[in-house]
Amino acid sequence: MGRRSDNADAEARATLSDVAARAGVSPSTASIAFSGQGPVSDSTKARVRAAAEELDYTGPDPLARSLRTGRSGIVGALIPQRIGTSFRDPVIIQTLDGLAEELGQGGSGLLLLSERTRDTDRVSIEAAPVDALVLLGCGVSSTTAISVLRRRGVPVITIEGDPEAGVANIDVDNRGGTRLLAGKLRDLGHRDVALVTLPLAIADDLAPLTAAALDAATVRPAVTRTHGARDVFPDAQGIVASGSTIADGRAAGRVLLDVPPSDRPTAIIAQSDLLAAGVVFAAQDLGLSVPRDLSVVGFDGIRIDELPMPLTTVAQPAQEKGTAAGRAVVDLLDGGRPESRCFPVVFEPGATIALPAAR
Repeated sequence: MGRRSDNADAEARATLSDVAARAGVSPSTASIAFSGQGPVSDSTKARVRAAAEELDYTGPDPLARSLRTGRSGIVGALIPQRIGTSFRDPVIIQTLDGLAEELGQGGSGLLLLSERTRDTDRVSIEAAPVDALVLLGCGVSSTTAISVLRRRGVPVITIEGDPEAGVANIDVDNRGGTRLLAGKLRDLGHRDVALVTLPLAIADDLAPLTAAALDAATVRPAVTRTHGARDVFPDAQGIVASGSTIADGRAAGRVLLDVPPSDRPTAIIAQSDLLAAGVVFAAQDLGLSVPRDLSVVGFDGIRIDELPMPLTTVAQPAQEKGTAAGRAVVDLLDGGRPESRCFPVVFEPGATIALPAAR
């Protein structure tokens, strides 16, 4: 006898009704027992699960569930970088951990999307089968992205997005945290201070920090951290890094430091700890000592084992930020109206700042 076709196999698969009949319970009782939730005795649960195992029943058909509830059970997260690059950033990983864990408790899965999509990409915000979408960092114009999603009827939550976009935004005190760090440098006597910023837009080219680039910027954390530094050092200039890795910080640091000593800043404010670590290594490449010759501060509060000294920085609660976004999504899907929230940051003294060197 020849093998049955895949279609025939699919038709022969057991259903929840088959499991219920084998266990001697109603389909609704079988459904509750199989999910592990609801007022069903342990003996009934065991009987239903034994029947499911005998019939090789693995669970409810997700397509049928989607048609019945009108939901896919999937929440999208749009990140401004390539997914592979993002997975090298501990802050993004911690944020996604918090988001995924909270969504998982509500029965939803997480689909990662990148703004760096191409016309040939099969999944985008215009077509992704999601019940809601979380925008991380709002690298694209948030107005455009949110407009697309609203036309689709997809609810939106932003993380470090535009507070004027009309959606709940889970934020961090980016401006205040950077202002605090800049104030520490000013109090030590630094006046020649430069910036190494996060990418201002999707384009990932190392470039000078110009007024035009800042005006055209679409990555809000980079903009607000720049404003925080300039609250203390209004004329501070710098370099826009091509990403947020140690290598990106090293490249940007070389541009700022491989100059005549009279043109060299006495301190650098980097917009992430990874960028700050790269700046420290760039200084060492050029024979400079941190903090004797150069003070460096970061932002995030992550552990960087490669650094020979603890970094002066501010710590943000990345996982709690993701958890708060997940709760906001669940609230939205339940018909609620979640409120925006801004987390404070905490100063972490390190060993990378000191009095400016005499010139």
